[in-house]
Amino acid sequence: MAGHSRIFKSMTAETAKDDTPDPAARIEVLIVDMNGRLRGKQIPLSAEKKVWAGDVRLPQSTQTLDIWGYDNDELNGLSMTIGDPDGKCVADPRTLAPMPWAPQGSRQVLATMHRLDGRPSFMDPRAILAAVVERYRRLGLTPVVATELEFYLMAADWQAARVPSPPPALTYHGEPNGFQLYDMDAVDLLGDYLETLRAYARAQGLPADATTAEFGPGQFEVNLLHRADALAAADDCIGLKRIAAQAARQHGLKSTCMAKPYTEHAGSGLHVHVSVLDSQGHNIFDAESGEPLKLKSVCAGLLRTMQEAQLVFAPFANSYRRFQPDSFAPVEINWGFDHRGTALRIPETRGPGARIEHRVPGADANPYLAIAAILGGMLSGLGEQLDPGRAVTPGDTTTQAPRLTHDFLTAVERFRVSPFIKDIFGEDYQALFADTKEKEAIHFLRTVSDFDYKTYLPRI
Repeated sequence: MAGHSRIFKSMTAETAKDDTPDPAARIEVLIVDMNGRLRGKQIPLSAEKKVWAGDVRLPQSTQTLDIWGYDNDELNGLSMTIGDPDGKCVADPRTLAPMPWAPQGSRQVLATMHRLDGRPSFMDPRAILAAVVERYRRLGLTPVVATELEFYLMAADWQAARVPSPPPALTYHGEPNGFQLYDMDAVDLLGDYLETLRAYARAQGLPADATTAEFGPGQFEVNLLHRADALAAADDCIGLKRIAAQAARQHGLKSTCMAKPYTEHAGSGLHVHVSVLDSQGHNIFDAESGEPLKLKSVCAGLLRTMQEAQLVFAPFANSYRRFQPDSFAPVEINWGFDHRGTALRIPETRGPGARIEHRVPGADANPYLAIAAILGGMLSGLGEQLDPGRAVTPGDTTTQAPRLTHDFLTAVERFRVSPFIKDIFGEDYQALFADTKEKEAIHFLRTVSDFDYKTYLPRI
């Protein structure tokens, strides 16, 4: 791996001397589907003007695709039923960034799907989040958002082996070397990979900050700095997922944001930190020397919408394996001051750093939809004076808080009938997302697994 890295660095240094684009250079126009996957087109640099003229098109049904890539026209009638019409990919110039892993001069840009009449598609996750941010703007408020993404690095032979395993550098005779929380040896052993990831982040202008080793073998967390632009914060997160994967390929590894890739090891979360600025730039959560009433009221709004929004925070069958008792993945709908066992953690109550950390979303969540649900849940607490109930304290074992579900279908049904979800995501997207996820949930329920055979065939 180290040799591969030296070759990569040498290639980077050589190409850095010459800014002339490679003849194979391209610009990639990327949209985000409901599952947080990037889809799009590669355009030759010679045709780049099409990108900025809004002439890059994709079928609008691209954003209906389920995790297997089906458009589910029989459920939603948004593909062949209506002729599979095109939409326009309207590129956001703020997101234009180089692709250091591609031929010299290649770039990428995030786009929002629009109908041909110019209106944003109701299915576009970036448009959904932008609409929620606009509600704040009308109130004279600006959400400030940062994300912390956990992910696993794995050996590249996962397809042939049919099961994942940690990078060889972190194993002894194929077995993990134990827990690696904050272990600097784990960071050093995969230092070449992390150096490439940071180089990619710098090249793309991603505000990557601290990198830490987490509990699981090959599990890392990268923190992104706060943005007074929630859409940009979500763009940062989707960009980080991509560069984590691209850097892994450069080093003969695989990265994954599956919520629970190993039965015996910790799941991966996407922690979202949020504060709110008023029109004078003051953090409205700052309690100064008093009781943090505004912050507590916003927590109450988040708590009362958490069950309905869980499908957005945990959008796949695998997501529900992460919610385990006695882990740092929350199972109760609760809050606490600087308490990592709660769904909502309050790290600070005074000064510019007063904020909420939402710990429910998994690393597999679509960051645009997750942040939209969080900001939407906060709105009611901004408009009313709500009581979140008693804060959980260290060692507290007497709480009787309502619980998050461990069942995919239950989450689907809560999402489907929620007036809150209808308000934030729109009735059409509520139905589309619920129908698509119900099909996925039923498919998993019907599928007989290897574990079923191992458990029941010898005994029943």
